[in-house]
Amino acid sequence: MIARSAPRVVVAACAMVLIGTTALNAPIASALTRHTSAASYHDEPSSSSTLPRTKCPVFPADNVWNTPVTGLPVDSNSATWLSSMGASTTLLHPDYGPSSNPKKPYGIPWVIVPARTAFTRITFLYASESNRGAYPLAANTPIEGGSDRHAIMVDPTRSATSAACTLFETFDTHYRARGRSDAGSGAIWNLNSNALRPAGFTSADAAGLPILAGLVNYDEVASSAMNHAIRFTAQCTQQSYLWPARHEAGQSNTNCPPMGARFRLNSSFSLPASTCTSFCQTVLKTMKTYGLIVADNGSDWYFQGTADTRWSASEVDQLKQIPASQFVAVDESCLMVNPNSGQARQPRTPAYAQSCG
Repeated sequence: MIARSAPRVVVAACAMVLIGTTALNAPIASALTRHTSAASYHDEPSSSSTLPRTKCPVFPADNVWNTPVTGLPVDSNSATWLSSMGASTTLLHPDYGPSSNPKKPYGIPWVIVPARTAFTRITFLYASESNRGAYPLAANTPIEGGSDRHAIMVDPTRSATSAACTLFETFDTHYRARGRSDAGSGAIWNLNSNALRPAGFTSADAAGLPILAGLVNYDEVASSAMNHAIRFTAQCTQQSYLWPARHEAGQSNTNCPPMGARFRLNSSFSLPASTCTSFCQTVLKTMKTYGLIVADNGSDWYFQGTADTRWSASEVDQLKQIPASQFVAVDESCLMVNPNSGQARQPRTPAYAQSCG
């Protein structure tokens, strides 16, 4: 659940760079025909570098979401933040998978926008921090169940108001006909760009980050290559945020992690193949290489994935064996090229060696 706060600027002291405050899967009849609500679950595999049925990346290859953190130092606040999240007694929880209704799995849905979809204006509760452009929200756009009601839409083609490969995300989304739709907040992203939200702006997520970039995606896991960090939640976050996050929605407790804090699974941790098959092993590798990013307030150590009818209960349940105590917070501040950009210095480059050692 996303906790929202009035726009304000709070700067907290921390060893890292602290900056101020606040796809659904079932058969798709055609990528270029209108989706119905029952046909909004992506079934066909995608490559590890592009979204299925598109030529769109999930941000450039040198984006911070897509950058390995295996060589980064442990943050000095790591033990404190882990303690605040009950790491010593908590197992990770995949916040996606099969539900009692096979047609409506748990997870966050997303959809490829069909050609000729009518765009609409949305009225936002947090209008001053939302992109007010037209969104491809329609009656059959899949919306996440529960209180957050996220809607995630990727338009692979250029429209009258947006470039090709544009990502639209909304929070607390309510579609209503005749241009009367409303949402809590909304953000529009160019998937070919490293641009971040303005400092202090929320998005569809409390951290002001894109949601789609951090989801465990069935197609990627099935291909044994998920090359990006994973979005997760913490019950207590502090009133500050770390690059690349742009917004906070926390409380005055500096023992809690800030939005944007990144955690890495210890390289020595392993699970046997008998209880952690290939899908599980791929997620473990991703957590060791790219880690987890605090993106929202919610249950401690819940990490999110796409709503997809292809997830099996066994594949999801295997991931519930991972102890939070096997993670450390890393200091990724040396990766930052510009505080207003998600571009990150890349390992095995001179810039990385000079900045990160």
